[in-house]
Amino acid sequence: MTRRTGIARLAILLALVALLVGCGRWGKREDPLETLPVETLYAQAKASLEKGNLSRAQRVYQRLIARFPYGAYTEQAQVELAYVYYKSNRPEDATSAVNRFIRTYPAHAHIDYVHYLRGLINFDRQDGMVLRMARLDPTQREQVSLQQAFNDFNDLIQRFPQSRYAPDARARMMHLRNQMARHDLNVAVFYLERRAWVAAANRSQHLIEQYPQTIYTADALAVMSESYARLQQETLAGDARRVLELNFPDHPYLHGSWPAERSWWRKLTPFGSDKRSYYGDLRASS
Repeated sequence: MTRRTGIARLAILLALVALLVGCGRWGKREDPLETLPVETLYAQAKASLEKGNLSRAQRVYQRLIARFPYGAYTEQAQVELAYVYYKSNRPEDATSAVNRFIRTYPAHAHIDYVHYLRGLINFDRQDGMVLRMARLDPTQREQVSLQQAFNDFNDLIQRFPQSRYAPDARARMMHLRNQMARHDLNVAVFYLERRAWVAAANRSQHLIEQYPQTIYTADALAVMSESYARLQQETLAGDARRVLELNFPDHPYLHGSWPAERSWWRKLTPFGSDKRSYYGDLRASS
């Protein structure tokens, strides 16, 4: 009798387990992204992207790529997924997606755009949310991503000089050169204000040699002249001043008339807190 009771209980238990499994299968909703054809998946992802629904676009692009690893739709989806990462402020994911695409499809019809996108990712990386919220000057920080963006745009121009994106890349490169020059000028002024004359002069010279004809060349010459004068290197100070006079005769450094009791660095109009530089306030964000 006991044995029959045990068998009956076991049978009931197995029946309950089977019923629960069946209910689970019945109640589970199938993800439509797992059954849609590739054309429909791409259309949905594209529509989400155009509407600004980046999270939805990302999810659909990822499922398309996972389900259909090859084909024209998949290639385009990879490019647009990289763009979604970029717009979602995920530069690491965007860079990984772009680099992977360049390695896999180096002869793709739109590979020039992918190179351009890589430049944009690094171009905007310098102006992150923390910098914008704190209103910090990005040129006050290290310029790794800025230099990388410059290299990316240069690579685009060298590889695809006739690309529709080349003119914008050139314009951005000019802006980046000015930003990198401004960074060097900020460093030179930092040394100047701390009376590190040699370091200030060397950094200014580096700016002039590395980034010739930028909008900060005049201010770099002013720093050099002042630094050499403080080092009692009158010949070098005079040479820097003459170059400044010849090329930028209206620079405020050449026409200072402030009282002697003012702090010595106030003579350099570009760097005074109550003055404007020859090209604008260097402390203002670009």
